[in-house]
Amino acid sequence: MGDDMEYDAKRAHLASRLRELERVAVAFSGGVDSTVLLHAAFVELGADAAGLIADSPSLPRAELHAARRVAQSIGVRLVELSTDEMDDELYQSNRGDRCYFCKSALFRAMEPWAKAQGFRALAFGEITDDLLDDRPGARAAREFGVVAPLSEALFSKDDVRRYAREAGLEVADKPASACLASRLPVGTRVTRERLLRIEQSEETLRGLGLSVLRVRDHGTRARVEVGRDEFESAAAMRGEIERALLMHAFETVELAVYRSAAERSAGL
Repeated sequence: MGDDMEYDAKRAHLASRLRELERVAVAFSGGVDSTVLLHAAFVELGADAAGLIADSPSLPRAELHAARRVAQSIGVRLVELSTDEMDDELYQSNRGDRCYFCKSALFRAMEPWAKAQGFRALAFGEITDDLLDDRPGARAAREFGVVAPLSEALFSKDDVRRYAREAGLEVADKPASACLASRLPVGTRVTRERLLRIEQSEETLRGLGLSVLRVRDHGTRARVEVGRDEFESAAAMRGEIERALLMHAFETVELAVYRSAAERSAGL
């Protein structure tokens, strides 16, 4: 009962905050956090809410298509913006704060669009779990004055998944899916060719039935990270995985269990 009351209070806080913003453009990726924020904004504001998604080489085409489908199911306007992070040497050099330059590029693209359309605020889907990590992207958000209604309302990952389930959103149980550039080790230059190879490799392995998946690009070696529940089956078809990735110029394969940022922080 107490948990329900606490959750209801968070919902009320979120709704009130969104109404305060009056007209809001949401940085949308198609993940559960930004989907919940966009849905809540649409419920409260209707046509005065819109989603903005970066059509970037670091966004898999499958994720873009899925984001379009989710926005359409909500009934909210979705605008696709081109971003220029691939022209930024500081982003391409990938020195550990790549996300700062990526998010800066996104907010730099969002700002003039929102102003021209009369939107009063930019928002992104930060939740309380994100506050436990070093998030260079959040620093960019603060610099651009982008608000975070979910974390302001103390929404955790459990809360956004509950909201998504109750709202019937298809992303309720969607695994976390960071951008393709996150598969490159710090210090490895971000190029369109590397991003495309990672995207194609992951598409190929999903065709083998894997869902929670990261293909980390270590040059000729691929570190394939899968969900805990899928590790045993992935190990059983290691030969298939190796043959599939050989087509994408990976000569050796390492299998590992994928751990989220929260799990890594907890030492799990």
